[in-house]
Amino acid sequence: MNTFMYRWEHLPWETIERQVYKLQKRIYQASLRGETKAVHSLQRLLLKSWSAKCLAVRRVTQDNRGKNTAGIDGIKRLRPSERMALVLRLDLDLKAQPVRRVWIPKPGTTEKRGLGIPVLQDRSLQALIKLALEPEWEAKFEPNSYGFRPGRSGHDAIEEIYSVISKKPRYVLDADIAKCFDRIDQQALLTKLATIPAIERVIKAWLKAGIMDGETLFPSEEGTPQGGVASPLLANIALHGLETAIRSHFPKSKRLNGKVIDNWKPFVVRYADDFVVLHQELAVIEQVKQIVNEWLANMGLELKPSKTRITHTLERYEGNVGFDFLGFHIQQYRVGKTHTGKMGSPNSFPLGFKTHITPSKEAISRHLKAMGQAIKQRKAQDQRSVIGQLNPMIRGWCNYYARCMASETFSKADHLTWIKLMSWAKRRHTNKSVDWVTNKYWHTHERIGKKDVKWDFATLDGTRLLKHQQFHIHRHVKIREDKNPFDGDWVYWGARMGKHPDLTDREAQLLKRQQGKCPWCKLHFKDGDLLELDHIIPRSLGGKDAYVNWQVLHRHCHDRKTAEDGSSTVRGTHDKSQAIEEPDDAKVSRPTLKTSKGGNKLA
Repeated sequence: MNTFMYRWEHLPWETIERQVYKLQKRIYQASLRGETKAVHSLQRLLLKSWSAKCLAVRRVTQDNRGKNTAGIDGIKRLRPSERMALVLRLDLDLKAQPVRRVWIPKPGTTEKRGLGIPVLQDRSLQALIKLALEPEWEAKFEPNSYGFRPGRSGHDAIEEIYSVISKKPRYVLDADIAKCFDRIDQQALLTKLATIPAIERVIKAWLKAGIMDGETLFPSEEGTPQGGVASPLLANIALHGLETAIRSHFPKSKRLNGKVIDNWKPFVVRYADDFVVLHQELAVIEQVKQIVNEWLANMGLELKPSKTRITHTLERYEGNVGFDFLGFHIQQYRVGKTHTGKMGSPNSFPLGFKTHITPSKEAISRHLKAMGQAIKQRKAQDQRSVIGQLNPMIRGWCNYYARCMASETFSKADHLTWIKLMSWAKRRHTNKSVDWVTNKYWHTHERIGKKDVKWDFATLDGTRLLKHQQFHIHRHVKIREDKNPFDGDWVYWGARMGKHPDLTDREAQLLKRQQGKCPWCKLHFKDGDLLELDHIIPRSLGGKDAYVNWQVLHRHCHDRKTAEDGSSTVRGTHDKSQAIEEPDDAKVSRPTLKTSKGGNKLA
């Protein structure tokens, strides 16, 4: 392919993505077979691929949500011609630059988390390295690791926990690793990586590049700073083997009190640096805690005492019962004798308990507090502005928690939101009665039997506030352990995408109508793609805001379509390709098959 034939906006992305995916699939298959030489040979080929470099640059400069965050060089946005220039100079021999330290608050605490923001050039190179390393390690990672992995989410981890405890109460080691990203032993990580010298040299340079906090440069002798494209993958590699190490210390079955008990090995579920270990015996859990501490010490890590505890799913232990994980509260409750195990089975037996998975109190509190602050900050703005701010918060939070027993929580959230909005409305009209305020801001939109439903915070032209209760509760379908996005099973992944918790009902319907393909580039949507809703005929050109006029596109395809259909106004330039940065068309970003840890962050 002649690299000088194309401008950035005219690159053949369909061909580019197919070429890169074929190489990644071959790397994945070779890694499954244990053919290390073949894996390394294919990785070298991918790293030299012009297509892979184009894809890496696009993911950093267009698709990534942090694309507008600058490193120490202050550069945060590239023109199309500058993207092409970056592709041409992208090479493993480029010198790594220090990362810029940015402090962000941790939700629900007074602590702050330090992020390390690399420059765009280093981010692009990390994206290229990740394209080569991820397929190899996806073939190796343990089955119950769910954090920062393609095709897996926190909901899969929660479903795995439910399947383990739904028929038998268990003791739980609820553990958290102290400053995992910041304290990983870099040499131990490089040794475990066991990759080709070229990749090892580049990764070592990133790890040792240093951290710029303000105007001071600090050395980086340990850890892999959060904020880099490859940092989550490197952290998963560092923690790979923890599940195997725990389970290898215990037999498959054990004779106890004259009975042979199957499944004696502990169950481990890990999401990044948070994990739980479940077993029916307290002694096993206490032994596991010692095993974990010894294993983590080899990677320079340790458990965080304030966030590590032993509890039980049903009985109170040391003042605790149940546990919180990824923004959910998991606990079992006593019930009557009619609650059976396998309904309709000859071996049915009374369990005597039921398992509840609900939004955690902390997650509920953070969500309601954020809603209240958003309303308070807009006390001088109109109703449309308030609705525009609250709707994305409600939609994201409810999409995450609609996979658990959240009906009661949603009802409570709606009531508390009503109270806050009534206070906002009365503040605007201090001399008016409650009835007058209610009739001005709340309107009837549907009739149930003979009763009008008036709890609808809406403008007269039909702009309505979403209600938590309008989101339907339905179970998440856990990923199959033998499935991976690099296995090429588009039938499985196409069907699974429409059921992902990050998708709204409208997006799921559109994906079904489009048969899992992007109408612009004709490629299947796959893990890591960012989806955006688009008007087929732009509203600025007379298109209607109706279902028949909606489609789901890749973010980069939406950029190109918007630039070419005349619906985007170019600001400050006559280069039409620049319109991709600020499209005027309707845009709602949705991460495909990727969720943020803790769930409430999606709000």
